[in-house]
Amino acid sequence: MNFQKVSLPPGIHLVGVPIGTARDITLRALDVLASADVLAAEDTRSLRRLMDIHGVPLDGRHIHTLHDHSAAKVVAQLLARVTGGGSVAYASEAGMPLIADPGFELIRAARTAGAPVHCAPGPSAVVTALAVGGLPTDAFLFGGFLHNTKSARRTALEGWGNVQATLVFYESPKRLAAMLADAADVLGGERQAAVCRELTKKFEEVRSGTLAELAEYYADASVKGEIVVLIDRRLEKIREDDVESDLIEALGQMSMRDAVDAVSAAHGAPRRKVYQLALSLPKGNDSS
Repeated sequence: MNFQKVSLPPGIHLVGVPIGTARDITLRALDVLASADVLAAEDTRSLRRLMDIHGVPLDGRHIHTLHDHSAAKVVAQLLARVTGGGSVAYASEAGMPLIADPGFELIRAARTAGAPVHCAPGPSAVVTALAVGGLPTDAFLFGGFLHNTKSARRTALEGWGNVQATLVFYESPKRLAAMLADAADVLGGERQAAVCRELTKKFEEVRSGTLAELAEYYADASVKGEIVVLIDRRLEKIREDDVESDLIEALGQMSMRDAVDAVSAAHGAPRRKVYQLALSLPKGNDSS
């Protein structure tokens, strides 16, 4: 046994659980699951299975089921336990609670009631996909699950089309091909993307390419498992006239090397192309 029973303060205790491999759980998460007065979960079977794997006993405790249809009634019951001085542990089906998860209503109600909220953090498919997907991670936008209908899905994609960040979505295997086809059409087939499937599990797979390439591949592919789709930000078209005018101005104030560095950074242009442009300009523009 790698857990210990501890004295938890009253309140809601969010528990991050693995997104696949059971051993990814933290020791603190096991402590909370072993020690909470009351347990709640999006999927009680998943939580029971995880606790069994790690030898955490229920000790007669009931696991409340929290989902979209039971939220109001269960939230009231759980808050009653907290206001009575009890501790409640809530776990999602996989990953961090509240990320595409019904636990949000519980936490909003707890905050409104002034009940304490604590968190034993754990894995998230969002950041795991960003880590292995090979697309920029300096800024990202998580869009959750896109709409089921084609028109609503395309409208959502259009709204995010100009966001200067990597777009991250969860997707169903049944809708993956349609989603990629719509994304290629709405956002542009040349955009780089990655489909991350079954992260941390035995059949983990990351397939990269343009949206057009991925849409073509998955149009006929048989897909199973949990999926995260990453889509790169829109590439700004570089106007050569603007680059040249800025380069001429920069060359009048600094060395060629510094001017090339400054202009390539400002426009997001390849340094080699800016350097070649600098070499082609009249020598009078180079102050080095």
